[in-house]
Amino acid sequence: MAARQKNQVKIEGRPVWAEVSASALTHNLRGIRDFVNPAEEKRKTPRKVLSIVKGNGYGHGGPQVAKILEKAGSDWFGVTCTNEGIDVRKAGIREPILVLTGFWPGEEASLLKHDLTAVVHRCEQLEPLDRAAAKRSPRKVVSFHLKIDTGMNRLGIATSDVECFARQLARCKHLRLSGVMTHFASSEAFAPAAQGQQTREQEERFFGALDRLRKLGIDTGIVHMANSAAIAARPESWGDMVRPGVILYGYHPGYDPAEQRAESERRLPLKPVMSLRTRIISLRRVPAGSGVGYGAKFIPQRASLIGVLAAGYGDGIHRSLSNGGGSVLVRGKLVPIVGIVSMDVTMIDVTDVDGAEIGDVVTIYGTDGEHAHPANGVARAIGTVTSDLLCAVAARVPRVYVA
Repeated sequence: MAARQKNQVKIEGRPVWAEVSASALTHNLRGIRDFVNPAEEKRKTPRKVLSIVKGNGYGHGGPQVAKILEKAGSDWFGVTCTNEGIDVRKAGIREPILVLTGFWPGEEASLLKHDLTAVVHRCEQLEPLDRAAAKRSPRKVVSFHLKIDTGMNRLGIATSDVECFARQLARCKHLRLSGVMTHFASSEAFAPAAQGQQTREQEERFFGALDRLRKLGIDTGIVHMANSAAIAARPESWGDMVRPGVILYGYHPGYDPAEQRAESERRLPLKPVMSLRTRIISLRRVPAGSGVGYGAKFIPQRASLIGVLAAGYGDGIHRSLSNGGGSVLVRGKLVPIVGIVSMDVTMIDVTDVDGAEIGDVVTIYGTDGEHAHPANGVARAIGTVTSDLLCAVAARVPRVYVA
């Protein structure tokens, strides 16, 4: 009963909510900072941490988690676009905010107005950014970061365009390069296959591009490349700053081979930050052989007690968890989801849960007292990534921030 009492959060109206633990988030950030700044290394300048709060903070609430992380000591923040950056800035964040996918034509003035740092990933972005900088403050220079594509073939200038970039930058009198970055395509892969070698090849290309920039007289500023998996398992990639994403929120990514995950979890222990919860709003006794839900996809082989939850795929319960594909925590016990997950409700079989009643708190994933039903385990069971589940929590689900 103690575990149930601990989760008695008061929610007005429809009982579905996401609890976000500030202490778990702070624990993860500080653990990451300590991990990438080992005492034996004795760096003159500690590595910085850029906290990724894009995608509404991986579903946790971008501006809100940014405030928690800034208080805990995050040096930078990473967002996808200008509008996300504005939302975070308006929440009162004072530390630098990096716009990871750059800016769309016409956004330059808004970007600068809110003191956001752009990532330039095409050489032709320099000129309009320079014009906007000159117009806003002719006597000041605007800092930006350069993204170099080293093999992901997504965003970033090609390594062969370094000299072209340098020539164009020389013409921009109101811009200053303050950081250079790349992004790994498969930093979680260590198996002796093509993906297992890709990160090492990307590192070599990146370091080569940095050398060429420096030989051209360009100060590369903050060098950063390490995402979550690289932070946990590739210390040679840590550079001057690291960019934790999903590990901030309590989960290591999947690794190849799988044994690497256990090793990473041992070296860098994390705490899940979000617990997605709802309540049982109805209980129904269903006789054996009677269909349950859309298409009667679940037909119990015994008389069963079926609970109805006040949450469905419109809230963030992945539809592929339907009909035995997933489980939830009720009174400390895992019970199966039965039938098809609907938009607004989900059904579970609580026949084996002693004393189950309307109003019981149900944890879709997260922690419930001493019990845990981690989101990464749920994700692996349905063949997706943890971030997919976290980001799927809908806007209509209130986030409740707890200590």
